[in-house]
Amino acid sequence: MRVAIVYHSETGNTARMAEIVAEGCQSVSEDVEVRLMTVADPDPAYLRECGAIVFGCPTYEASCSWQMKRYLDTAGSELDGKLAGFFTSQNWPGGGGGTVAELMMIAGALVRGMLVYSGGITQGYPYLHLGAVSMRAPEDPLYRDRCLQLGRVITRKALELLRG
Repeated sequence: MRVAIVYHSETGNTARMAEIVAEGCQSVSEDVEVRLMTVADPDPAYLRECGAIVFGCPTYEASCSWQMKRYLDTAGSELDGKLAGFFTSQNWPGGGGGTVAELMMIAGALVRGMLVYSGGITQGYPYLHLGAVSMRAPEDPLYRDRCLQLGRVITRKALELLRG
């Protein structure tokens, strides 16, 4: 099964999160192929073949980055029917900006016909709620574990749905 991680990163924090989410995806099965791609250079042909696509971006003024918003606003049918997961980085540990950024991406994914999943609190610790959120780069073990958990739960659910 193929998984794509589509992200936008300005300083490298979100890119590092994307790498760790990919580790979580690959830890589920040897049969999982993961490709990272930026919103500036997506591969629509690869996305059409994916069972899941995970989106990530930094938080800007309590929203997702405009680059991610533009991507989700203009993406084509390659997203339709795919399982979607989300992650975001933020400079401040509180305030809810990461949650709002994830909600903005979730809205974009739903409009594109995607199936949204996070595992929430049902898949064990660390809890994801809407997705993985990290303060800056995921150097703290909790933030790293959230990224790994997101990759694992999205990949497991995609395999479950695809295998029936």
